[in-house]
Amino acid sequence: MRLGRPAVGADDDRRLVERARGGDKTAFDLLVLKYQHRVVKLANRYLRDPQEALDVAQEAFLRAYRSLGGFRGDSAFYSWLYRITINTAHNHLAARRARREETGTGEADGNSGVPLEDRVPDLNTPEAMLLSDEIRRTIERAVEELPDDLRTAVVLREVEGLSYEEIARIMDCPIGTVRSRIFRAREAINARLEPLLR
Repeated sequence: MRLGRPAVGADDDRRLVERARGGDKTAFDLLVLKYQHRVVKLANRYLRDPQEALDVAQEAFLRAYRSLGGFRGDSAFYSWLYRITINTAHNHLAARRARREETGTGEADGNSGVPLEDRVPDLNTPEAMLLSDEIRRTIERAVEELPDDLRTAVVLREVEGLSYEEIARIMDCPIGTVRSRIFRAREAINARLEPLLR
């Protein structure tokens, strides 16, 4: 077991939530310690800016703390927290887009989207390396352009490695809907990749 990161399971999470509801701030601190890295990583997958991801993670934890009374325990605590993080990240992205529209600036850095490097082949020739880089950028752009529900589903599956059941709990929808969203997201990404792979 690593120091600084207490090992607590789902039952322990529920007990910590109950203690936090009773005013024990240390109990909530333990939940933050357990999930902070995953929450920051998830936020950064959406925002592509480490500082903004930290801000969103902090806001998500604040919202979770204020909403502890609404946690019914039907799902795991982290599923509930992930849902809060995703909603917070979406709100942050919407505010960012609104600011850009007001100022008339767009994304010029081409660095948006979700990196899915695991899907890019690692070949050693210069041509293959250029193609791999172009494939990665195409995937990132394709994911960024997906509707929020499709992007959330495919990021949770492909990047976070969550099961369909976990994603269904986080997105508060049936598993069949999750499967459909992931299928549609993959089709959209594949359509963007097809010209490069011909």
